[in-house]
Amino acid sequence: MTVGFVGLGRMGGNMCRNVIAKSGEDVMVYDLSPEAVEACAAVGGRAATSLGELVAAADVILTSLPKPENVEAVVLGPEGIAERAKPGTVYIDLTTSSPELARRLAAQLEEKGIEMLDAPVSGGPVGAEAGTLGVMVGGKEEVLEANRKLLETLGANVIHVGPIGSGLIAKLVNNLLGIASVATASEGLMIARAAGVEPRKLDAVIRASTGDSLAYRALADKAISGDYSAAFALDLAYKDIHLLLELADELSMPAPMGASTHNLMRMAKGLGYGELDPTVVVRVYEQTQGLRITEVAEVES
Repeated sequence: MTVGFVGLGRMGGNMCRNVIAKSGEDVMVYDLSPEAVEACAAVGGRAATSLGELVAAADVILTSLPKPENVEAVVLGPEGIAERAKPGTVYIDLTTSSPELARRLAAQLEEKGIEMLDAPVSGGPVGAEAGTLGVMVGGKEEVLEANRKLLETLGANVIHVGPIGSGLIAKLVNNLLGIASVATASEGLMIARAAGVEPRKLDAVIRASTGDSLAYRALADKAISGDYSAAFALDLAYKDIHLLLELADELSMPAPMGASTHNLMRMAKGLGYGELDPTVVVRVYEQTQGLRITEVAEVES
Protein backbone atom coordinates (compact mmCIF):
# COMPACT_ATOMS: atom_id res chain seq x y z
CA MET A 1 0.00 0.00 0.00
CA THR A 2 0.98 3.63 -0.18
CA VAL A 3 1.64 5.36 3.13
CA GLY A 4 1.70 9.15 3.19
CA PHE A 5 3.69 10.93 5.89
CA VAL A 6 3.12 14.66 6.47
CA GLY A 7 5.33 16.62 8.88
CA LEU A 8 9.02 15.71 8.90
CA GLY A 9 10.44 17.74 11.78
CA ARG A 10 12.46 16.42 14.73
CA MET A 11 9.83 13.88 15.68
CA GLY A 12 8.16 13.32 12.32
CA GLY A 13 11.35 12.94 10.33
CA ASN A 14 12.71 10.27 12.65
CA MET A 15 9.39 8.43 12.72
CA CYS A 16 9.06 8.61 8.96
CA ARG A 17 12.51 7.12 8.41
CA ASN A 18 11.54 4.17 10.62
CA VAL A 19 8.34 3.66 8.63
CA ILE A 20 10.41 3.68 5.42
CA ALA A 21 13.00 1.27 6.82
CA LYS A 22 10.68 -1.21 8.55
CA SER A 23 7.24 -1.23 6.91
CA GLY A 24 8.13 -2.44 3.44
CA GLU A 25 5.49 -0.07 2.05
CA ASP A 26 5.70 2.69 -0.54
CA VAL A 27 6.09 5.83 1.59
CA MET A 28 5.30 9.25 0.14
CA VAL A 29 6.54 12.24 2.15
CA TYR A 30 5.60 15.92 2.38
CA ASP A 31 6.82 18.86 4.43
CA LEU A 32 7.18 22.60 3.93
CA SER A 33 10.94 22.18 4.37
CA PRO A 34 12.71 20.85 1.25
CA GLU A 35 15.63 19.73 3.43
CA ALA A 36 13.32 17.63 5.61
CA VAL A 37 11.79 16.01 2.54
CA GLU A 38 15.22 15.27 1.08
CA ALA A 39 16.36 13.60 4.32
CA CYS A 40 13.50 11.10 4.04
CA ALA A 41 13.74 10.72 0.27
CA ALA A 42 17.44 9.86 0.67
CA VAL A 43 16.56 6.70 2.60
CA GLY A 44 13.81 5.50 0.28
CA GLY A 45 10.85 7.83 0.70
CA ARG A 46 9.09 9.24 -2.35
CA ALA A 47 8.76 13.02 -2.34
CA ALA A 48 5.29 14.37 -3.07
CA THR A 49 5.11 17.58 -5.06
CA SER A 50 2.15 18.80 -3.00
CA LEU A 51 -0.03 17.88 -0.06
CA GLY A 52 -2.89 17.18 -2.44
CA GLU A 53 -0.82 14.69 -4.46
CA LEU A 54 0.11 12.76 -1.31
CA VAL A 55 -3.41 12.76 0.10
CA ALA A 56 -4.96 11.53 -3.15
CA ALA A 57 -2.44 8.70 -3.56
CA ALA A 58 -2.19 7.38 0.01
CA ASP A 59 -4.07 4.45 1.52
CA VAL A 60 -2.92 5.44 5.01
CA ILE A 61 -1.91 8.99 5.97
CA LEU A 62 0.25 9.78 9.01
CA THR A 63 0.75 13.32 10.31
CA SER A 64 3.20 14.66 12.89
CA LEU A 65 2.63 18.38 13.25
CA PRO A 66 3.43 21.11 15.80
CA LYS A 67 -0.04 22.29 16.86
CA PRO A 68 -3.77 21.52 16.58
CA GLU A 69 -4.27 24.30 14.04
CA ASN A 70 -1.75 22.61 11.74
CA VAL A 71 -3.68 19.35 12.04
CA GLU A 72 -6.96 21.08 11.22
CA ALA A 73 -5.39 22.76 8.17
CA VAL A 74 -4.08 19.45 6.78
CA VAL A 75 -7.45 17.76 7.30
CA LEU A 76 -9.89 20.51 6.32
CA GLY A 77 -7.79 22.96 4.32
CA PRO A 78 -7.32 23.22 0.54
CA GLU A 79 -6.10 19.91 -0.94
CA GLY A 80 -6.42 18.40 2.51
CA ILE A 81 -7.60 14.99 3.61
CA ALA A 82 -11.32 15.79 3.68
CA GLU A 83 -11.13 17.21 0.16
CA ARG A 84 -8.75 14.84 -1.62
CA ALA A 85 -8.53 11.49 0.19
CA LYS A 86 -10.40 8.56 -1.31
CA PRO A 87 -13.04 6.61 0.64
CA GLY A 88 -11.43 3.79 2.62
CA THR A 89 -8.36 5.86 3.50
CA VAL A 90 -7.16 5.64 7.11
CA TYR A 91 -5.84 8.79 8.76
CA ILE A 92 -3.55 8.45 11.81
CA ASP A 93 -2.55 11.63 13.61
CA LEU A 94 0.63 11.32 15.69
CA THR A 95 0.50 14.95 16.85
CA THR A 96 -0.08 15.92 20.49
CA SER A 97 -3.28 17.77 19.74
CA SER A 98 -6.73 18.50 21.14
CA PRO A 99 -9.08 15.59 21.99
CA GLU A 100 -12.05 17.76 21.07
CA LEU A 101 -10.52 18.52 17.67
CA ALA A 102 -9.81 14.83 17.07
CA ARG A 103 -13.43 13.94 17.79
CA ARG A 104 -14.70 16.68 15.50
CA LEU A 105 -12.36 15.77 12.63
CA ALA A 106 -13.10 12.06 12.96
CA ALA A 107 -16.84 12.72 12.66
CA GLN A 108 -16.38 14.83 9.54
CA LEU A 109 -14.03 12.33 7.93
CA GLU A 110 -16.32 9.39 8.70
CA GLU A 111 -19.00 11.05 6.59
CA LYS A 112 -16.57 10.76 3.66
CA GLY A 113 -15.72 7.13 4.34
CA ILE A 114 -12.36 7.91 6.01
CA GLU A 115 -11.41 6.38 9.36
CA MET A 116 -9.27 8.29 11.87
CA LEU A 117 -7.07 7.29 14.80
CA ASP A 118 -5.42 9.69 17.22
CA ALA A 119 -2.05 8.15 18.09
CA PRO A 120 0.22 10.55 19.99
CA VAL A 121 3.64 9.21 20.94
CA SER A 122 5.97 9.44 23.93
CA GLY A 123 9.74 9.09 24.00
CA GLY A 124 10.99 12.26 22.32
CA PRO A 125 13.29 12.57 19.30
CA VAL A 126 15.67 9.96 20.73
CA GLY A 127 12.87 7.39 20.97
CA ALA A 128 11.60 8.42 17.55
CA GLU A 129 15.00 7.77 16.01
CA ALA A 130 15.47 4.46 17.83
CA GLY A 131 11.95 3.26 17.07
CA THR A 132 11.16 2.77 20.76
CA LEU A 133 8.25 5.19 21.19
CA GLY A 134 5.14 4.47 23.19
CA VAL A 135 2.03 4.95 21.03
CA MET A 136 -1.32 5.76 22.69
CA VAL A 137 -4.22 5.13 20.33
CA GLY A 138 -7.78 6.42 20.31
CA GLY A 139 -10.36 5.24 17.79
CA LYS A 140 -11.95 2.03 16.60
CA GLU A 141 -10.05 -1.02 17.80
CA GLU A 142 -10.52 -2.83 14.49
CA VAL A 143 -8.94 0.09 12.62
CA LEU A 144 -5.97 -0.01 14.98
CA GLU A 145 -5.54 -3.77 14.55
CA ALA A 146 -5.58 -3.40 10.77
CA ASN A 147 -2.74 -0.87 11.06
CA ARG A 148 -0.90 -2.18 14.12
CA LYS A 149 2.14 -3.42 12.18
CA LEU A 150 2.58 0.02 10.65
CA LEU A 151 2.45 1.71 14.06
CA GLU A 152 4.83 -0.88 15.50
CA THR A 153 7.53 0.50 13.19
CA LEU A 154 7.53 3.44 15.66
CA GLY A 155 7.70 1.34 18.82
CA ALA A 156 6.53 -2.02 20.18
CA ASN A 157 4.37 -0.46 22.91
CA VAL A 158 1.20 0.36 20.95
CA ILE A 159 -1.77 0.60 23.35
CA HIS A 160 -5.44 1.02 22.46
CA VAL A 161 -6.76 3.47 25.06
CA GLY A 162 -10.38 3.86 23.96
CA PRO A 163 -12.56 5.77 21.47
CA ILE A 164 -11.33 8.67 19.37
CA GLY A 165 -9.58 11.30 21.49
CA SER A 166 -8.58 8.82 24.21
CA GLY A 167 -4.99 8.52 23.05
CA LEU A 168 -4.63 12.28 23.28
CA ILE A 169 -6.14 12.37 26.76
CA ALA A 170 -3.59 9.78 27.91
CA LYS A 171 -0.76 11.76 26.32
CA LEU A 172 -1.81 15.06 27.91
CA VAL A 173 -2.05 13.45 31.34
CA ASN A 174 1.36 11.83 30.84
CA ASN A 175 2.86 15.18 29.95
CA LEU A 176 1.26 16.87 32.95
CA LEU A 177 2.85 14.28 35.25
CA GLY A 178 6.26 14.77 33.68
CA ILE A 179 6.29 18.56 33.48
CA ALA A 180 4.67 19.11 36.90
CA SER A 181 7.38 16.84 38.33
CA VAL A 182 10.02 19.05 36.69
CA ALA A 183 8.38 22.14 38.23
CA THR A 184 8.33 20.52 41.69
CA ALA A 185 11.96 19.41 41.35
CA SER A 186 12.94 22.96 40.39
CA GLU A 187 11.30 24.27 43.53
CA GLY A 188 12.98 21.67 45.73
CA LEU A 189 16.45 22.25 44.29
CA MET A 190 16.15 25.99 44.76
CA ILE A 191 14.92 25.72 48.36
CA ALA A 192 17.94 23.55 49.14
CA ARG A 193 20.25 25.93 47.28
CA ALA A 194 18.92 28.93 49.24
CA ALA A 195 19.47 26.99 52.46
CA GLY A 196 23.09 26.33 51.54
CA VAL A 197 23.01 22.68 50.45
CA GLU A 198 25.41 21.96 47.58
CA PRO A 199 23.43 20.81 44.49
CA ARG A 200 25.56 17.78 43.61
CA LYS A 201 25.29 16.42 47.16
CA LEU A 202 21.52 16.93 47.21
CA ASP A 203 21.34 15.24 43.80
CA ALA A 204 23.17 12.17 45.14
CA VAL A 205 20.73 11.97 48.04
CA ILE A 206 17.61 12.26 45.89
CA ARG A 207 18.80 9.67 43.35
CA ALA A 208 19.06 7.18 46.22
CA SER A 209 15.73 8.17 47.79
CA THR A 210 11.99 8.27 47.15
CA GLY A 211 12.12 11.66 45.40
CA ASP A 212 13.93 10.13 42.44
CA SER A 213 12.20 10.00 39.03
CA LEU A 214 13.00 10.35 35.34
CA ALA A 215 11.63 13.90 35.44
CA TYR A 216 13.75 14.80 38.46
CA ARG A 217 16.90 13.43 36.81
CA ALA A 218 16.23 15.37 33.62
CA LEU A 219 15.86 18.59 35.63
CA ALA A 220 18.89 17.99 37.83
CA ASP A 221 21.16 17.09 34.90
CA LYS A 222 20.18 20.27 33.05
CA ALA A 223 20.26 22.58 36.08
CA ILE A 224 23.65 21.37 37.34
CA SER A 225 25.26 21.43 33.88
CA GLY A 226 23.58 24.70 32.87
CA ASP A 227 22.87 23.21 29.42
CA TYR A 228 19.23 23.72 28.47
CA SER A 229 19.55 22.85 24.78
CA ALA A 230 16.30 21.34 23.61
CA ALA A 231 15.27 18.14 21.94
CA PHE A 232 11.70 19.16 22.86
CA ALA A 233 11.10 22.87 23.38
CA LEU A 234 9.34 24.62 26.25
CA ASP A 235 6.98 26.26 23.73
CA LEU A 236 5.62 22.83 22.74
CA ALA A 237 5.41 21.61 26.34
CA TYR A 238 3.49 24.78 27.20
CA LYS A 239 1.07 24.02 24.38
CA ASP A 240 0.51 20.53 25.79
CA ILE A 241 -0.32 21.80 29.29
CA HIS A 242 -2.61 24.42 27.77
CA LEU A 243 -4.50 21.59 26.02
CA LEU A 244 -4.67 19.67 29.31
CA LEU A 245 -6.22 22.69 31.04
CA GLU A 246 -8.74 23.08 28.23
CA LEU A 247 -9.73 19.44 28.75
CA ALA A 248 -10.05 19.99 32.51
CA ASP A 249 -12.24 23.03 31.84
CA GLU A 250 -14.42 20.99 29.47
CA LEU A 251 -14.88 18.43 32.28
CA SER A 252 -15.36 21.08 35.02
CA MET A 253 -12.43 19.40 36.74
CA PRO A 254 -10.13 21.32 39.12
CA ALA A 255 -6.51 21.23 37.96
CA PRO A 256 -4.45 23.30 40.41
CA MET A 257 -1.21 21.42 39.69
CA GLY A 258 -1.66 21.94 35.96
CA ALA A 259 -2.49 25.61 36.41
CA SER A 260 0.51 26.37 38.62
CA THR A 261 2.84 24.48 36.27
CA HIS A 262 1.39 26.37 33.32
CA ASN A 263 2.00 29.70 35.04
CA LEU A 264 5.61 28.79 35.81
CA MET A 265 6.10 27.84 32.17
CA ARG A 266 4.51 31.12 31.09
CA MET A 267 7.02 33.03 33.20
CA ALA A 268 9.87 31.10 31.63
CA LYS A 269 8.50 31.89 28.17
CA GLY A 270 8.27 35.55 29.17
CA LEU A 271 11.97 35.48 30.04
CA GLY A 272 12.70 34.36 26.48
CA TYR A 273 13.28 30.64 27.12
CA GLY A 274 10.60 29.23 24.82
CA GLU A 275 13.00 27.46 22.47
CA LEU A 276 14.96 25.78 25.27
CA ASP A 277 14.27 22.52 27.11
CA PRO A 278 11.23 22.59 29.47
CA THR A 279 13.57 22.06 32.44
CA VAL A 280 14.59 25.69 31.94
CA VAL A 281 11.66 26.60 34.22
CA VAL A 282 14.20 26.38 37.06
CA ARG A 283 15.68 29.62 35.72
CA VAL A 284 12.54 31.43 36.90
CA TYR A 285 13.50 30.55 40.49
CA GLU A 286 17.15 31.36 39.87
CA GLN A 287 16.39 34.80 38.45
CA THR A 288 13.80 35.80 41.03
CA GLN A 289 16.07 34.71 43.91
CA GLY A 290 19.37 35.89 42.45
CA LEU A 291 20.90 32.43 42.94
CA ARG A 292 22.40 29.93 40.50
CA ILE A 293 22.50 26.16 40.82
CA THR A 294 25.04 25.83 38.02
CA GLU A 295 27.63 28.23 39.48
CA VAL A 296 27.60 26.49 42.88
CA ALA A 297 27.91 23.08 41.27
CA GLU A 298 30.89 24.26 39.20
CA VAL A 299 32.68 25.86 42.16
CA GLU A 300 32.16 23.06 44.65
CA SER A 301 32.36 20.00 42.37
